[in-house]
Amino acid sequence: MAKARARKTVVLGMLGTTLDTGQGPQRWAKWRPTVALCQQEDLVVHRLELLHPPNAASLLGTLRADIQQVSPETEVRPTVLDIQNPWDLEETYGALLDHVRGYTFNPEEEDYLVHITTGTHIAQICMFLLVESRLIPGRLVQMSPAGTGRDRSGPGSHTLIDLDLSQYDTLAARFQQEQREGLSFLKAGIDTLNPAFNRLIERIEQVAVQSKAPLLITGPTGAGKSQLARRVYALKKARRGVTGPFVDLNCATLRGDGAMSALFGHVKGSFTGALQDRPGLLRQANGGVLFLDEIGELGADEQAMLLRALEDKRFLPVGSDREVESDFQLIAGTNRDLQIEVERGRFREDLLARINLWTFRLPALRERPEDIPPNLLYELDQASEAMGTRVTMNKEAQERFLAFATSPDARWSGNFRDLNAAVLRMATLAAGGRITREVVDEELGRLREQWRPAGTRSESRGGAVDPVAELLGEDLARELDRFDRVQLADVLSVCRASRTLSDAGRVLFAQSRAQKKSVNDADRLKKYLARFGLTWADVSGRGTTEAA
Repeated sequence: MAKARARKTVVLGMLGTTLDTGQGPQRWAKWRPTVALCQQEDLVVHRLELLHPPNAASLLGTLRADIQQVSPETEVRPTVLDIQNPWDLEETYGALLDHVRGYTFNPEEEDYLVHITTGTHIAQICMFLLVESRLIPGRLVQMSPAGTGRDRSGPGSHTLIDLDLSQYDTLAARFQQEQREGLSFLKAGIDTLNPAFNRLIERIEQVAVQSKAPLLITGPTGAGKSQLARRVYALKKARRGVTGPFVDLNCATLRGDGAMSALFGHVKGSFTGALQDRPGLLRQANGGVLFLDEIGELGADEQAMLLRALEDKRFLPVGSDREVESDFQLIAGTNRDLQIEVERGRFREDLLARINLWTFRLPALRERPEDIPPNLLYELDQASEAMGTRVTMNKEAQERFLAFATSPDARWSGNFRDLNAAVLRMATLAAGGRITREVVDEELGRLREQWRPAGTRSESRGGAVDPVAELLGEDLARELDRFDRVQLADVLSVCRASRTLSDAGRVLFAQSRAQKKSVNDADRLKKYLARFGLTWADVSGRGTTEAA
C-alpha cells in the first residue's frame, strides 16, 4: 500500500503594521508575532498566506526575508487586502469574506490555521467568525511572547484560543444572519410557520455544518427526504465541509447480485457480464456525501459491507482481494421504523446503531397545515419554471384550494409529491397561465377521488365520482360513515344491474329471505333507499317504481 502523503500546514494571517515592524539588526531583539510563528519548534508552517495593505511593501519585504532566514521551508504568499478603515466592521468583514470565498481550500491535503495575533481587533473577530462558520475550514492560533513586554527576543509560544464575542453585537448579528441563510436554504427559501418543523431544520443546520457523522432522515414517502439530503450536501459544500460529489441511490431499486456491484463495485471478470472494472457508488462518493434512500430495503450482505465501510472507510469490491478506501458522509433515508425491522430480523442492529447518531423525522404534509400556503406559492414558482411561463392563481381560486388543502378531508397521502402533481396539473390546464376556480374545482374532484378509500370508487365508470357521491352530492356523501357509504355503494351497484326493484331485492336479501315465511324484498329495499332520500327511479334511471 502506498504511504500516505504528509499533510501541509497553511497559515492565513494579516501583516502586523505595528507588531511586525523593525529595522536593522536590533529588530531581532524585538518579538514579532508573524516571524515568531515560523520559529515554533513544534509547528512547521509550509505556507503563509499573508494579507497586507497596499502601502506596506517595505515592511513586507523585510518580513519575507526574515521568515526565509528562520524557516526556509515556509513559502510566503502575500496578498493585498485594500481596507480603507480597518476599524470599520462592515468593510473589514466584507473584504475578508470576499477573499475567503475566492480562495481555493484543499482540506483533504492541507491543515489550516488562522493567525489572529496581528491585525486590528475587528479583523481578529472577523477571522474568528469565518472559522466558526466553517467558511475557513481551520483552527485559530495566537502567538504569545516569551516574557512580559513586546521588546523581548525569542519566538515565544503559540496556543489555540477561543474568543469572547459578547461585546461584538454587530458581528454576532452577522454570524446569526449566516445561520438564518443556512436555515432558509435548507427549507428551499419557503417561509414555513410550523414551529416543530422549524426547530427540526435549525438542528439539522447545526449538525450538517459541524458533523461528518451519518444522518438518518425518516418520514413518509414524499415528505422531502431526497430534497433535504441534497440541500444538506449543498450547505456543507458551501461551508467547506465536503469537497467530493453528491451520490444518491434508492435502495429499493437494487435487486440480486447487482446490488453489491452497484454499491461496492467489482473487478473485471468477477462474474458473468463483468467486462470491465466498476468503481461502485461508495468510491464515487469519496470526499462527499452518499445518500441511500430507503436504506431498509438493503439485503443482509449489503448491510454488513456498508457497516464495515462506515467504520473502517474500507471495503472489498466484488471479486477483488484488495481493499479500497472511501471516506464519505452517509445520509440515509427511510419510511420504515428501523427498530421494528431490527426486531423482525430484517435490519442489522449494529448498523442501525451506527447510522442513527443523528436521526431526524420529517413530518407528513397533513401534519403541517400552516405550511401549505407558502408551499403552494413555491410549487407555483416551480411550475412556472418547468413550463417556461408565469403561472398564477387568482384570489378566489387560491382560497378555494387552500380551504380544501388544509381541511381534514385532504389526506395528502403522497405528501409533497401530491401537492406538486396537483399544482402542475392545474398549471397545465390554466388558460393564459392563470388558474381559475373552475380549474381548482376540477382538481379537487380529482384529489377526492384519488384519496377515496378502496371499495368506494366506481372502477367501471372509468374513475369518475362513485355512485354515492353522484346521487347524493359530494357534501352529503362525505357526511356518511365509511360503513354506510361502502354498503350504499354496493346496493346502488346491484340496483343499476337489475331490471326491477324486486329483482334487486332478491339479490340483496337472498340469504335472509329464505328464512322468512313471507317476504317483500321490494318493500325492504324501498325503505332502505328512503333512509338516504332515494327512490328506485333515482337509482335505476328508469323512471318507474316497479316493472313487470
